[in-house]
Amino acid sequence: MATILIVSGSPSPEAPTAILLGHVSDVLKSLGHEVHQLSVRDLPTVALLSADLLDPAIRNAMDLVDRADGVVVASPVYRAAYSGLVQSLLNLLRTTALAGKVVLPLANGGTQGHLVAIDYALRPLLTARGATDVVPGHFVLDADVSTPSPELDAAIRRFAGALAENPGLATAS
Repeated sequence: MATILIVSGSPSPEAPTAILLGHVSDVLKSLGHEVHQLSVRDLPTVALLSADLLDPAIRNAMDLVDRADGVVVASPVYRAAYSGLVQSLLNLLRTTALAGKVVLPLANGGTQGHLVAIDYALRPLLTARGATDVVPGHFVLDADVSTPSPELDAAIRRFAGALAENPGLATAS
């Protein structure tokens, strides 16, 4: 099965994004995938913001991205944009870092008004890092995070299906 990296732009382990990613991780593991989690908030701030690629924690984060077959990028949405944590991490990646990987953008926020953040903010950021196989993203209202919907499960399964169909993964096995 695939190696999947879940990148969290959540500011807190108790925040809705973190709760959402717990469900995503559980579903992907139940499908037999190897899942790794990277909480950007846990990276050293100075090394992250100064793009210190020699810092061991930053180097490890870059290695996790390199080794992943698929990447889930999740962010809370503030004022119709992804979190600065997600931006800071993705800024460190080379422009081809997500090439050949299946990518699932996820977002959560307080109102449906933030729904556009996936297609108009997060997706372009991912494609700027080489992502060509970005499956349709999914937005979850903060109020609904604790009760995952069938639509969320369908988005996760689309992602898993795209991983199975990825020619890069087939040749890596």
